[in-house]
Amino acid sequence: MINRELIRIKIVQLTYAYYQNGTNNLNKAENELVYSLSMSYSLYNYLLLLIVAVTREMRRRVEVGSSRAAREGLPMPSNKFSENRFARQLEDNLMLQDFVEEQKLSWNDDIEFVRKICNIIEQSQIYQEYMAAEEDTYEADREVWRKLYKAVIQENADLDALLEEKSLYWNDDKEVVDTFVLKTIKRFDLSNGKKQELLPEYDDEEDKAFACKLFRATILNADQYQRYMSDASRNWDFSRLAYMDVVIMQIAIAEMMTFPNIPISVTINEYVDLAKLYSTAKSGGYINGMLDTIARYLVDSGELLKAIDPPRSRK
Repeated sequence: MINRELIRIKIVQLTYAYYQNGTNNLNKAENELVYSLSMSYSLYNYLLLLIVAVTREMRRRVEVGSSRAAREGLPMPSNKFSENRFARQLEDNLMLQDFVEEQKLSWNDDIEFVRKICNIIEQSQIYQEYMAAEEDTYEADREVWRKLYKAVIQENADLDALLEEKSLYWNDDKEVVDTFVLKTIKRFDLSNGKKQELLPEYDDEEDKAFACKLFRATILNADQYQRYMSDASRNWDFSRLAYMDVVIMQIAIAEMMTFPNIPISVTINEYVDLAKLYSTAKSGGYINGMLDTIARYLVDSGELLKAIDPPRSRK
């Protein structure tokens, strides 16, 4: 699950914090990076567990409604949603159960929030169309949860606030982690039963090493990389550059210099996107030009043994 896109985001955040806090303890900062990444995986599992918590609450509501219907001679409530086959498969999933038990994750302390989500779901058109549809397939069960996640959970200010209270890391991570949850829903297959594989903590075992190596290179070679920026900024006022822009370019140069297999254009494009996310409106174009200039200088001087290919057009 933890891929290089998420790793780059974390390194931008933690490099900025490293300089702002002024601790100068690289080992401590590196441990913080690894812990921060592990918390992203916890959030992934916690959001999957929210689907399970909602399903259990819906099942409780059906049981209460059934008891009332039996007493009062009313029609029995439908259990179509509470017995949704995708959600039941997720509830039984061995990987999720093991992780939840190990990390002691639970929505029990936030049952009122879970009930609020259930209310929103019951009032949604997605839910009502699902309940009214004649189609009764696993694919329909999985698809309704994909739609509900996007509509009710992905963009939810109350959930964002709740997650921020639980962990300083989670609110910043949620936008990226949401995409992993949706990917997981789409991958579920009924034939895999409770052994359906969730996303692993790291997409590639080398990515954890990539994170630590990039972070260390960024900090340890900061003076050298900032000299490259200063030399390349003759056509710009380097002193007026946003501090976050300096941090982002420093990491980008570290990546260009440290990882020979990553094309220059890939590195530039990734960090221009991060500049648009974390810095000023004009930062993307500025950083694009600066990094391209720096890369060409490093290649021409023989310090960087990579081919120059032009980054994609930026607005």
